[in-house]
Amino acid sequence: MTTARDIMTPDVECVRSSDTIVTAAQRMAELNVGALPICGEDNRLKGMLTDRDIVVKVIAQRKDPLGVDAGELGGEELVTVDANDDVRKVMSVMSQHQVRRVPVLENGQLVGIIAQADVATTVENTEAGSTVEAISTDF
Repeated sequence: MTTARDIMTPDVECVRSSDTIVTAAQRMAELNVGALPICGEDNRLKGMLTDRDIVVKVIAQRKDPLGVDAGELGGEELVTVDANDDVRKVMSVMSQHQVRRVPVLENGQLVGIIAQADVATTVENTEAGSTVEAISTDF
């Protein structure tokens, strides 16, 4: 059985909920990623921040990126999987919630992240294709 742990990217870095959007965007640029988990001062996962969130919720609304904290954008329902979940459950969660990236938890702690590309390179083409299609379909 292939698990979330088998396909996740470990050692994922967080942006702090108190960091400004500018700091978060700079960190994304340094890491060459389009999303970062948001962690509180207690190191617990609070949400996910994407480059799209920054554009749509800050820039497009003409908010000052220095005046908006990352934690203000991570308030939606947090979708996660457990490190021991089967990869099929991971695909189901990603499809159901239409998320391209999902944080992986173990005992409530962030241990990794799974991106759509991780699924695509791990499972059979037809299954991966179905997951990608479900994630990308508008309601």
